[in-house]
Amino acid sequence: MGFEFEQRGRRRALVEELQALGISDPKVLAAMARVPRHLFVPPELRPYAYDDRPLPIGHGQTISQPYIVALSTQALALTPQDRVLEIGTGSGYQTAVLAELAGEVFTVERLPELSREAQRRLTALGYRNVKFKVGDGTKGWPEEAPFSAILVTAAAPQVPPSLVDQLAEGGRLVIPLGGRTSQDLWLLIKRKGRLEREYLCPCTFVPLIGEEGWR
Repeated sequence: MGFEFEQRGRRRALVEELQALGISDPKVLAAMARVPRHLFVPPELRPYAYDDRPLPIGHGQTISQPYIVALSTQALALTPQDRVLEIGTGSGYQTAVLAELAGEVFTVERLPELSREAQRRLTALGYRNVKFKVGDGTKGWPEEAPFSAILVTAAAPQVPPSLVDQLAEGGRLVIPLGGRTSQDLWLLIKRKGRLEREYLCPCTFVPLIGEEGWR
């Protein structure tokens, strides 16, 4: 009981930190306050779960910095009617935040072990609006398209054409673009088949591996 109470307190402190950094959407802040990030990191890293920084989760992957999770989610402006595609399930932490706000979340992960672990976590936490797929995330999930929002949680050299094709008219796409070591996070909005760009912030993500990403 004491441990969980302490974690809730640390989660509240993180949300206050996110507000100070400019995250203003009350629905996003409430989602960040509800999702227990300490359950998405390896046990030995739980003391650092509510630090605003990425942490390793094994398999050469990371759980994203909470500020980046909140900023990306805020940029997507999700409603309960939205169907969201997430590329890069990872630990499932970002997936859970999306599932708090959207009607349906479809998440693709190329590493089967990570996908299985994330599915186990999210099921245990009671999320029922998430569907999982193992495969090449750069190709999206064409059978379930179109999506009103797409979030890519790995760095791409350019926007994968398959994801543009699967984004609905008026849909929002958040993606880190750049080299393998540093990138910029962008919000792209599809209007009349073209992508309008809005710069969000500098960032560092693991590379997006796949046919339309990094080889």
